[in-house]
Amino acid sequence: MSKILSAKQLYTADAITVKKNNISYMDLMEHAGTQCFQWIHNRLQGDPVTIQVFCGTGNNGGDGLVIARHLKQHGYNVNSYIINCSNDRSEAFLQNYERLKEIGVWSEMITCSSEFPKISENDMIIDAIFGLGLSRSPENLLKEVIQQINDSNAYILSIDFPSGLFSDKPVTDIDAVIKSNHTLTFQTPKLAFLLPDNNKYIDTWDVIDIGLDREYLIHAETDYYLNNKLDILPIYKFRERFSHKGDFGHSLIIGGSFGKIGAVTLASKAALIIGSGLVTAYVPKCAYQILQTSIPEVMVEVDAENELQYFNSKVNSTAIGIGVGMGTQSETAKGFEQFLKKNKIPLVLDADAINLLSKHKALLKLLPKYSILTPHPKEFERLVGKWKDDFSKLKKLQSLSKKYDLIIVLKGAYSAIAHEGKIYFNTTGTPALATGGSGDVLTGILTGLLAQKYLPFDAARLGVYLHGKTAELSINTKVMETFIASDIIDFLSDAYMDLLKRETPNISKNYIETVDKTSNTDNNLKNNIKEKNT
Repeated sequence: MSKILSAKQLYTADAITVKKNNISYMDLMEHAGTQCFQWIHNRLQGDPVTIQVFCGTGNNGGDGLVIARHLKQHGYNVNSYIINCSNDRSEAFLQNYERLKEIGVWSEMITCSSEFPKISENDMIIDAIFGLGLSRSPENLLKEVIQQINDSNAYILSIDFPSGLFSDKPVTDIDAVIKSNHTLTFQTPKLAFLLPDNNKYIDTWDVIDIGLDREYLIHAETDYYLNNKLDILPIYKFRERFSHKGDFGHSLIIGGSFGKIGAVTLASKAALIIGSGLVTAYVPKCAYQILQTSIPEVMVEVDAENELQYFNSKVNSTAIGIGVGMGTQSETAKGFEQFLKKNKIPLVLDADAINLLSKHKALLKLLPKYSILTPHPKEFERLVGKWKDDFSKLKKLQSLSKKYDLIIVLKGAYSAIAHEGKIYFNTTGTPALATGGSGDVLTGILTGLLAQKYLPFDAARLGVYLHGKTAELSINTKVMETFIASDIIDFLSDAYMDLLKRETPNISKNYIETVDKTSNTDNNLKNNIKEKNT
């Protein structure tokens, strides 16, 4: 799993790398800048686009100067600028400034806003003003430069971190942060990139291996991880030749109420398609004909006429998904409480099951160990109360998961899976999943995997990954707006095949996989620059 390390840990990794390899910080900076240059050069291939490099006077600025030097030496149309607003200059910055002068390039100094260069929207900007160690918001000239860069409408590539963004706390001045189109970050993913609050500053990003000490990276402790395909593949269980339906469990989906039968229909079908040997839907009587007609492979048990009251299923299930479309009526709430008091079977709880837990928090103590909860942010807020920012939200997520021994899937662009005080971010999915019923399908997927005797944590990681992958695989045949929850089920087979597809892994020597979630920058950066400006 890719670790998400803090700024302090990465500075420690820098120091250890320098000491163990008997190199200087200048050598490390040269390597990092060269790797960034190579990334750019592989995509631009000598394109004559004007490249404007903006540098601070610290180490991030030194990285920018290394990049500018290599670009110039390879014939690119490059200009470099130093934001000259203080007398503080790192040694590495000064040395790289001199190296740039040695090849006949003098960076222009910006000491006031009137000296800001004219930038065309067709230019490319390289942002190397601040790195991830920033502790306070840029002010005065620095803020003015950032605002002018954002207003230029040029393509912005940030080095390591968008300038003005903090690595471990929320933004305090929204007008003092670079709005980056793409970021090349060093060695490991960064937590700030995965948080909704920072969406306007982070579009897409890649991890660049700069050769930090492997041993330190392996043993560094963290609460945050990023799940990639190579982390998920070992979870998958291959089926043996002489297996039968009884080997793959019996999923019970409990839910539905008058007018909300679609939710339990989607969840039941998803549990079936993900591989559960048997599936039973436990629903109000008004849903009987709908389920029997729409999914003939699913068995049906019924409760009261229009809502659930008794929760007296007779099937010998191996996993239960509960809550989809269930409602929170008083009789349903009473029956739900009695169900929890008697149940010992692994659970997936979603939607109204979570809403009932929010109203009666003492019920959390009744959940079997490692039950899986799948709230969207509003449902999670009902459980834990409001939060100040995304960092405090993650602390609440860790706390609730640890207190009750739960696995909590907080759904979002990078769904966060909390388990035993750690958080694992999912890397698959697109905004196409923002559609009614998407969560119901996820409930069915997770229940079906639990029924097949996947460990709850493994079921959560595999299920969320496959759920997100369906949206990615649909882009060749459907636009996001026309993607609906049923399509997730239709593409589950493709998601499985993609997971099992043989391919050469793109893994660095330091085991960190390059991540680029939604962009096509790996194909052609110059096309991205042009697309942004059309």
